Amino acid sequence: MPDIALTTLVLLCLAALAAGWIDAVVGGGGLLLLPALLIGVPHAPNGYVLGTNKAVAIVGTTGAAVTYARRTRVPVRTAVRVGLAALAGSSAGALFATMIDQEVLRPLIMVVLLAVGTFVILRPAFGARPEGEERTRLTRARIVTAIVVVGGGIGFYDGLFGPGTGTFLVLALTAVLHLDLVTASATAKVVNVCTNGGALAMFAYQGTVYWQLAGLMALFNLVGGTVGARMALSKGSGFVRGVLLAVVFSMVAKLGWDQWA
Repeated sequence: MPDIALTTLVLLCLAALAAGWIDAVVGGGGLLLLPALLIGVPHAPNGYVLGTNKAVAIVGTTGAAVTYARRTRVPVRTAVRVGLAALAGSSAGALFATMIDQEVLRPLIMVVLLAVGTFVILRPAFGARPEGEERTRLTRARIVTAIVVVGGGIGFYDGLFGPGTGTFLVLALTAVLHLDLVTASATAKVVNVCTNGGALAMFAYQGTVYWQLAGLMALFNLVGGTVGARMALSKGSGFVRGVLLAVVFSMVAKLGWDQWA
């Protein structure tokens, strides 16, 4: 583990706690966790920062996924299929990453996020829990669309650019599978476990993970993820919707800062 001051270590653990909570509720925890690692361990090679980030995040994501699965119905088989497609998509996206000018890509993503945020504000019923059995009925067409569009498409975006992948995943699952926001967030956690596991295996193989630091931060991330999942389940889709909007507009601000600051 790199030499880190106690104060910095405490702040990193608190960042992991908050990131776990955000990620469990609506995705986007990496927007907090990754910058925290970059600031807290400034001289670490990028590979170690990314590898440590994945090692921390997968623990909180797994805790959130288990919490959701125990308390609500999660279409696990569909989620795993989407996750495998996302894993393949992210690998393809990574191949194209060096060909894309991220200075051009950031404004485009900002426009998409603003459009999504506006849509969610103007459509209060988006992601609300449907009545009756509709909420659990997944047709073959929806599942195939989810695998190709959500898994492959968002996986490709994750490998190509990355920020906000978890949030886009929740939105896409809500739209394509007609899930309520709580179930979509739960399903997204299963997908995230698949994609994070694949990425972590690669970083571990390359030996680019600070395991001791990751282990300590992962404990806090696990607590945050578990608490976040329980809050989402108890407070419902309205709560998740509010957090979603906060994360979306925070992402716009973050991307704008990266682009023009």
